[in-house]
Amino acid sequence: MSNSDLLASVSRLASDGWIPKDELIRLLACEEKDVRETLRSRAEAVRRKYYGTDVYIRGLIEISNYCRNNCLYCGIRRGNTKAGRYRLGKEEILACCDRGYELGFRTFVMQGGEDVCYTDDFLEDLIREQKRRYPDCAVTLSLGERSRESYERLYRAGADRYLLRQEAVNPGLYGSLHPKEMSLANRLRCLADLKEIGYQVGCGFMVGAPGQTLDHIAEDLEYMRELKPQMIGIGPFLPHKDTPLGKEPAGSLALTLVLLSIIRLMLPAVLLPATTALGTITQRGREMGILAGANVVMPNLSPQEAKDQYILYDNKLRSGAEAAEGLAVLKRSMEAIGYQVVVSRGDCADYANGEERS
Repeated sequence: MSNSDLLASVSRLASDGWIPKDELIRLLACEEKDVRETLRSRAEAVRRKYYGTDVYIRGLIEISNYCRNNCLYCGIRRGNTKAGRYRLGKEEILACCDRGYELGFRTFVMQGGEDVCYTDDFLEDLIREQKRRYPDCAVTLSLGERSRESYERLYRAGADRYLLRQEAVNPGLYGSLHPKEMSLANRLRCLADLKEIGYQVGCGFMVGAPGQTLDHIAEDLEYMRELKPQMIGIGPFLPHKDTPLGKEPAGSLALTLVLLSIIRLMLPAVLLPATTALGTITQRGREMGILAGANVVMPNLSPQEAKDQYILYDNKLRSGAEAAEGLAVLKRSMEAIGYQVVVSRGDCADYANGEERS
């Protein structure tokens, strides 16, 4: 396709929210600066239309790095015997929330491996206490695959959102990244259950995962367009030395930014984080993500011991603007590019008021 054809595809994506798969793949493959800049600027304009210059912060609490799964890319996989393990108790988690609330966080994201010690009873009690202490806050869970009954219990306890990346809807690619006992069908079942129950749902995938093609990425975009999640988390694949995929090359920063812009045009009201992986792959990655259409950042509220041991990939950021203690640094970095960190639950625009920002 010529540049004019690609620019026309960008315009159709911006106006219609979708383009045919073959056009989408050609747009993903395009490295022309003018096309990429047009895509970025159109996405930023849509992001400002729905959210103005607000950047929402989420207080990330990494509650455990125990995991029953053995995913081939993940540093906290069951088979990584070099990982130092930890698990936070109820009072430790609530202490993180207390500190976060004082700093201005109004969403707490409890993320962890699939730790069988976190039973429904434990999580129910924790969530009810969080809602009692912080009634103006959203509670988000990112704890992997669970039964529908479990998801329903946690929702009734007060959980608002659930983050679960599909990682790949192509069965072959999914199978190459996960152990045989895990199934794509169950992952997609979980996401469907979460939507039906009423959670605000987040999904996503790694950009540049080993074996991933542009066709695979287009399939994931098609899936997410149909699912219509309230949040999408993507970031470049980053290897961990103590995993079977530890010697694979990292994913592309440039392609990740292109995808953030495409997703913003595809689902204009979606909550779209500039992830820790973006900030890890390059110093200004978070700011570049915001300028490409993202509108969420997730500073880390975890205790230092947890930060030091919850290592999904090598060289993960754990300090500076990435840490809750560095919130002032984060605010200055956002102000430098024309954005502002706000104290808000930061709901998806179509949840907040049913319409875009005027």
